[in-house]
Amino acid sequence: MRAVVHYSVKGSVARLTLDSPDNRNALSTALVHQLHQGLTDAVEESGVRAVVLDHTGGTFCAGADLAEAAGRAPRDVAADRAGELTRLLRRILELPMPVIGAIDGHVRAGGLGLVGACDIVVAGPASTFALTEARIGVAPSIISLTLLPKMTARAAGRYFLTGEKFGPVEAAEIGLITTAADDVAATVAALTAEIAKGSPQGLAASKALTTAPILESFDSRARELTEQSARLFVSEEAREGMLAFLQRRPPKWVD
Repeated sequence: MRAVVHYSVKGSVARLTLDSPDNRNALSTALVHQLHQGLTDAVEESGVRAVVLDHTGGTFCAGADLAEAAGRAPRDVAADRAGELTRLLRRILELPMPVIGAIDGHVRAGGLGLVGACDIVVAGPASTFALTEARIGVAPSIISLTLLPKMTARAAGRYFLTGEKFGPVEAAEIGLITTAADDVAATVAALTAEIAKGSPQGLAASKALTTAPILESFDSRARELTEQSARLFVSEEAREGMLAFLQRRPPKWVD
């Protein structure tokens, strides 16, 4: 299997770099699997105090791999894919060390779920965000589990429905990210240096205080929203939406 997530460690920081340029770091089966493995490796690595999730190229994550999802996969395959994404987001939330998103590129749809799951997110001037699910006949079902606790209710009500783009300053104002920065690398380095002063126990317990209410809500709705996601993705309406996107044409909705 080709590596689409690169794992490296420097000092107290484990870095997971999304590197799948062919599909703009979409949440393919391979990428999700390798992110799971990277998180496992980070937890087992002695001396690691923080995980940085970053990317190559101009896109952090384009969301679902539509080329993979648009095929006529059986319902159980779609359910398995949805379940893996749900488990990945929960894994980030429950990791016993902080996860920092380092973004300087585009983030779309499901990619925002990763952003919501991170404890700290730094976004550079090249960053743009958009929740485009409704435009292809689906919804931000699973990723709402990490987004709704972070975004303001008014912002979610707007961006879940419009699919419009917004930048890092707006993202910080609505709670999606922690800070907009001109120099992402320098800001992340400063944050990880501060985190490195913490003990493993202190960091784990402190993080758990912030994620406990999110996990409580997550677990109460995860099954329902995972099933909803799988159901929407295998619908005829979603298939038309995904094919239209891939073929660069307007979708032909049936009212």
